[in-house]
Amino acid sequence: MSTLLISRLERNPVAQFRLWFDEWAATRPPEVNAMVVATVDPQGQPWARTVLLKQFDDNGFVFFTNRESNKGRHLLAGQRAALYFQWLNNSRQVQIHGRVEMTSAAEDDAYFASRPRESQLGAWASQQSRPLAARDTLEDRFAAYDRQYPDTVPRPPYWGGFRVTPERYEFWQAGAHRLHDRFEYTRDGDDWFIQRLNP
Repeated sequence: MSTLLISRLERNPVAQFRLWFDEWAATRPPEVNAMVVATVDPQGQPWARTVLLKQFDDNGFVFFTNRESNKGRHLLAGQRAALYFQWLNNSRQVQIHGRVEMTSAAEDDAYFASRPRESQLGAWASQQSRPLAARDTLEDRFAAYDRQYPDTVPRPPYWGGFRVTPERYEFWQAGAHRLHDRFEYTRDGDDWFIQRLNP
């Protein structure tokens, strides 16, 4: 007797992702848009870290960061990334693999302007991923930029977004006895090829 764990599967993976994302959001998690971004450095060493997804649509998945950080340099050099969403309240996971490009300056400016002032100043104060001799150094830089920009805080030239354009999705739903449901979407021209995977 067959048990269908995933009762609805959209032909468009973005629509499928949105369906699951909305159901995840309904559980009111602390950081609804948290995701892991995995990259590979020039030596072939994998890296992973949690960031916040800021938008997604048919054009891709967007997040913002210091482009001079470790992840920024990896993304600029390799131009590929993996995204991972773990939605424990719903017993679900989603993986996305794809190509990476920078967002436009207009997109970067618009999002930066929407951030709280303290976050804007933090983008100037933090030399992300570089060694920091003392916490006081970071806080002193924050205070200095607060004085330098008493009104509007401009966007740092090294700060901006990345868009991951998916080439592969995998949707995973936990099942009893480790008999999970896994479905993979891969690009097939302008369409998507869908297949079930063994758990």
